[in-house]
This record gives sequence, structure tokens and C-alpha cells, in this order.
Amino acid sequence: MTDARQAARAIDALRRGWPIRIGSLALLPIETADPVRLETFDPEGAAPVLLSAGRAETLKLANQREAAVPDAPVLVDRAPWVDFAVATALADPQLDLATPLKGPFRAVPVTSPADAAAALRLARIAGMLPAFFVQEDGAAELTLSTADIDAHEDAIRLTIAARARLPVAHAEDAEIVAFRTPEGPGEHVALLIGAPQGQPPLVRLHSECLTGDALGSLKCDCGPQLDAALKAIAASGWGILLYLRQEGRGIGLVNKLRAYALQDQGFDTVDANTRLGFAIDARDFGVAARMLDLLGQREIRLLTNNPNKVAGLEARGIAVAERVPHFLPTNPHNEHYLATKRDRTGHQL
Repeated sequence: MTDARQAARAIDALRRGWPIRIGSLALLPIETADPVRLETFDPEGAAPVLLSAGRAETLKLANQREAAVPDAPVLVDRAPWVDFAVATALADPQLDLATPLKGPFRAVPVTSPADAAAALRLARIAGMLPAFFVQEDGAAELTLSTADIDAHEDAIRLTIAARARLPVAHAEDAEIVAFRTPEGPGEHVALLIGAPQGQPPLVRLHSECLTGDALGSLKCDCGPQLDAALKAIAASGWGILLYLRQEGRGIGLVNKLRAYALQDQGFDTVDANTRLGFAIDARDFGVAARMLDLLGQREIRLLTNNPNKVAGLEARGIAVAERVPHFLPTNPHNEHYLATKRDRTGHQL
């Protein structure tokens, strides 16, 4: 029997720097552990380092097949010079320029690939770097299965928690609806604007962006997109804005800021994500489909330039009657970012 609560407990343990077990693998998170905890976890100094293929490719440790799946697992042999500081530099590409790696490093076979891949996925859910010291059958604070992680991310567990009238700047006749799961720390939100008119509502899927939505960042177009979407939905007379807690295309705020730091080093948004060891887009549009289903909306008009959103919703039973383009002007700070979305992720700008 699966228990989604185990995944929530494991996320808490990882953030505290405690070792966990997935299947046969005991895992110590590099980002939040320290040399003392490593000594306790691995007194023999033999535990190899688990990285993602996206990160390993930058270290020339992943073959082409692995590198094509950035979040696939790669195991690095624990050479004598791989202490905690070196492992930290292995894990975090932000340190590549400041900390020249000693090397050479050698990849070794991953004995439990499904468990290793689940560990990297759990790190992404926790908003942490996907990097661990690994021991077969080592000591751990708690044990969970890959099925526990699947249950934690299952959008069907999402329910409506509360709703209320909420007049907003562009629509005084709006209602806000909050959704959550029993285990998740954050809530997704829907803003319903206007009233049903017998036609599919105009819907916008907006992924949370603290830097753009709240702070006015010019590195992306998220803030202007949110504002323009609210105006467009209000003008249509009936529609829904889904505000999804999937910051940084699903990798979390801290990792998004790490990606920003890599962009400052010259990498585009796609390469920054993969160098950190994440998929190009880790968002789960099944969450949006579940929200629409709970709101009784199975057919919509979708305000987006991203064909993946259309495909993601339709794969989960939401009919997209029309894709409505969402065009906004660029600025000198986000021109390259928007061009990358067009050229490398298929956005129809």
C-alpha cells in the first residue's frame, strides 16, 4: 500500500539534511548535509555520488543517450579526493567557475536505476539540487517507495479547500477558489471572472513567478502576462485564471535563482535547467486539468503560446476548443529568454 505522507516526510528529512531510503538505496542529500553527517553516513568514505545526466554531461560523464534525458541518474565513483567540498562542487554548476574541479571523475553502473531516478525526482519536488551520496542498504531516517512519490504527485488528490468573492483590479465580479492536497505545503488557486455564457471559458494557466509577478522582474514576461491575461479574461466576459504553484517551470524558487545565476554566466534558460540536472519543463499540467474538472469545466478556450499546455490538458481529458495567442512586447532584458522559448521549446510567439 502506498502512502503519500511518506513522501512529505521524506521531503522534510531532505531539507534537514537527513538520510532517507528509497528501495535499496540510502541517500544523503549533498545540498543540506555537512561533513560531519557524511562521516556518520559513510565512515569508510566509499559512497558514490548520484547526479543527474544533465549535470553529469557537463562533467563529461554521461553518454549521449543519458544526456538526452537530463533528469536520468548517473553514479560517480567515490575517488579518494571526493570529499564533501568536492561533492558540493560536483552537485552545483554555479560553482564551476569559482571551483575548478580536480578530477578525473568516473561514472559507474547504476545498480538500482528506478530507485535512483526516484531520488532525483524527489529532490526536484523538494526544490533541492538533485545530488546525493548513495549507499546500498545504508542507514536512513525513513524509507519510502517510488509508489509513495507517485502518490504524492497524483493530481487526483487535489480538492477544493475554500472559495470566496474577490474583486480584483481588472474584474470586480471575480471569485477565488483555493485547491490543495493533504500533504502538499502550497495551494493552487483559480480566479473565476464573469459568469458562464454557454460558451467554453477563456482559461489561462499561469505558473507562479515570485520575481516576475510580485517583484516586477524584467528577465521574464510573467508579470505582464498575468496582468494581460486578467484583462483578456475580463473582456471575454467569462473565464478562469489558474495560478499554479510550479515556480521556475516546476523546479522551485531556489533552483530558478540558480538557473538565473547560470544565465548570467552565458547559458540560456534551457541549458541552465539541464545543467542543474532538471528537465527543460518539469511542470505537471495534470494539476490544471484536475482544477478545471473540479470546477466543472471540461471544454475551454486556452490563452497560451505553448502547445505543450494544450497537449497536457487534452491528455488528461480537457478539450481545448481553441488556442488563443497571448502576445506581449519584449524588453532588452527578456528578448533572449523569449527567443529561447520560441526556438528551443516550441512556443509560438
